[in-house]
Amino acid sequence: MTIQNSQAQIEVVPSASTLIIEALKEPPRDRKKQKNMKHSGNITFDEIVNIARQMQQQSLARQLSGTIKEILGTAQSVGYNVDGHHPHVIIDNINSGGVECPAS
Repeated sequence: MTIQNSQAQIEVVPSASTLIIEALKEPPRDRKKQKNMKHSGNITFDEIVNIARQMQQQSLARQLSGTIKEILGTAQSVGYNVDGHHPHVIIDNINSGGVECPAS
């Protein structure tokens, strides 16, 4: 929400988990009929970077690499793999310098 000249503008930004599910093009599910849904799939690291760029304004991370780690954590909690690997393995590779993150 931004206020400029006494005019309020509201932006609705989807959550990270919604963006991850949309990136895999899964059909929407009714949570009322089906409880404790498990997702499974494989998402590319480039899609994670694109989602991180969209979410960077709402993130508390100072750099894009921190936002990428947040999105990878969300992918882990949703149940997705990234390029065939568990998301926490990729987070460890980013911390050790094995995976290069874009600067911005």
